[in-house]
Amino acid sequence: MSDLIVNALRTLNSLLTAGIAITAFSLLLYVLSFNLRDRVTRSLAIILSCVVVVFIAEALSSVASTPVGLEFFLRLQWVGIAFLPAAYMHFSDALLATTGRPSRGRRRLAVRLGYLISLGFLFLLPGNLLVGPLLPDGSPAPHLQRTALTWVFATYYVFAMVIAWRNFVRAYQRTVTSTSRRRMTYLLVGALAPALGSYPYLLFGSNIAAHSPLLFWLAVTVSNLLTSVFLVVMAYSVAFFGVPWPDRVVKRRLFKWLMRGPVTASTVLAITIFTRRVGAALGFDLTAVMPAIMAGSILILEHLITLASPYWERRLFYGSDRADLDLIQALDERLLTEGDLRQFLEAILAAMCDRLQTSKAFAAVFDTHGIEIYITIGGGHPLEVEELPGHLLQAAAQNGAARDLFAWGEFWLLPIFSNRENGNRHLLGLLGVMRHPDTDLDTEQREALDILCQRAELAINDRYRQQQAFRSLEELTPQMDMIQWLRAASSYDGAQILSAPDPTLQMARLSPWVKDALTHYWGGPKLTQNPLLNLQIVQQTAHEHEDNPTNALRAILRKAIEDVRPEGERRFTAEWILYNILEMKFMEGRKVREIAMRLALSEADLYRKQRVAIEAVANAILEMEQQARLGMPVAMENTTQIKPSSKRE
Repeated sequence: MSDLIVNALRTLNSLLTAGIAITAFSLLLYVLSFNLRDRVTRSLAIILSCVVVVFIAEALSSVASTPVGLEFFLRLQWVGIAFLPAAYMHFSDALLATTGRPSRGRRRLAVRLGYLISLGFLFLLPGNLLVGPLLPDGSPAPHLQRTALTWVFATYYVFAMVIAWRNFVRAYQRTVTSTSRRRMTYLLVGALAPALGSYPYLLFGSNIAAHSPLLFWLAVTVSNLLTSVFLVVMAYSVAFFGVPWPDRVVKRRLFKWLMRGPVTASTVLAITIFTRRVGAALGFDLTAVMPAIMAGSILILEHLITLASPYWERRLFYGSDRADLDLIQALDERLLTEGDLRQFLEAILAAMCDRLQTSKAFAAVFDTHGIEIYITIGGGHPLEVEELPGHLLQAAAQNGAARDLFAWGEFWLLPIFSNRENGNRHLLGLLGVMRHPDTDLDTEQREALDILCQRAELAINDRYRQQQAFRSLEELTPQMDMIQWLRAASSYDGAQILSAPDPTLQMARLSPWVKDALTHYWGGPKLTQNPLLNLQIVQQTAHEHEDNPTNALRAILRKAIEDVRPEGERRFTAEWILYNILEMKFMEGRKVREIAMRLALSEADLYRKQRVAIEAVANAILEMEQQARLGMPVAMENTTQIKPSSKRE
């Protein structure tokens, strides 16, 4: 009975060892993927690397078939063990520095000395100096003999851990908020796992373990269970260091990573081993079906995680904010994007053409800068996309009061207005369908067009309200990002909330401001009242332009456009597209159709390229502003100002 329990514990211990190796490797990938810029996280990555080496070697040694292979894996295990003390001192030093107690030189020197000592022990490993030869028949398990240097390393191991834990306690004492103190407690508890679970205590307790194998394997199993749990606790505590994300985002991301990584891999491994051993006990060879069992297990587990993730996220991570976050998720799933609106309007236009038995129709959706979406069926350009004639807009406003269609050239037009309860409506778009000359619409056709217009109006108004909400969010985003960044920076060191740099500029979206300024480059309120005038680079450049910030901003915009310009003489090739769009549209004042024909682009493609060009100008201005804030001079070249063409005037 005792032998049966020991065998069961050995099997369970093998699974736990493999599970710890998988978990440590998964957490190492998480650390390397999301937050390697933080010093605490980088030092944790070294500890996890040591744990991965230790437990992978332990797992492989349990299945080694020859004494040579067994000895190789047991020695490989010592590669991770040798560097673990130095890694712990490094980690504790980084943690203490994060809480506002940077090293004055002694801790940094101790860390470097620790790595040198570990490297020295590593060089002694191949010559049977650090540990002796293999005892293949050792009880209760094969292990390497201990030597005199093994005792020296054990003393160094304990001494380094004492230093590390002293720094841990000092870091805990320096935390002030309840949240950071709670997470520091988790960190102290979790840090026990690699320190206690990685060292091969069998070297020193082999005689005791040989007399009580059941007690030994029970202790090893409990130790591995605690190691697997505490390892996750340690990684959870460190996951919050140096990241500007809300706590719920960190928790959700780490939990999903663990479920899709170590939980799935460990479960599949356990199922595979259990199935193989059951088959062997029953006399069946299941080698041929094992790949199918493994693949099926992975698919089922991933499917279950996908189904269950919305429920555990709401239960575990949302808390009292569940209603607000559910609303955000619902908006994300039901959001009417530009592509969705295009598809819907194309369906409306197709229905209008089918109803009137015509071949051409168009839809135009306006924004503050002109036409945002322009769709045609049957080809042609019934409207001037860049600037609508004023009398057409006036006619649409007059005829749109009752949403009645009216004739304009060869088209019937149906205006789309915003739904405002106070009566202050403005034109959001136009629907047009080709009309037959000298033919009026009957009542049924008018009713059908009115229904289609109502549905288009509903979609366009929804899109309009979404854009208003998005503009409000864009204005709030830099402030929200800054608050989250400062909250994360000051979690473990309260002084960081005063000394941390202002990240608002780096996170602000300058493209809308740049577009406004370029639109009124030659004069207008979008230039003279633009928020870009508050940039430091504008203030510094103003003295070169008779203390006129508007002229300074105009020069900066011109400099940014020149930064987009490729080297060489101007051409109308692919690499010059962005510069040519900026030059022809905003500097020369040409119209969209003319530019599209000159550059051999469709108007829709031209608008997409224009957005990219404006973003490139915004990035150039952002770089200049960063240089100005760092006190670096920004060279403002004397560029020739091209007057707008008569078409623009």
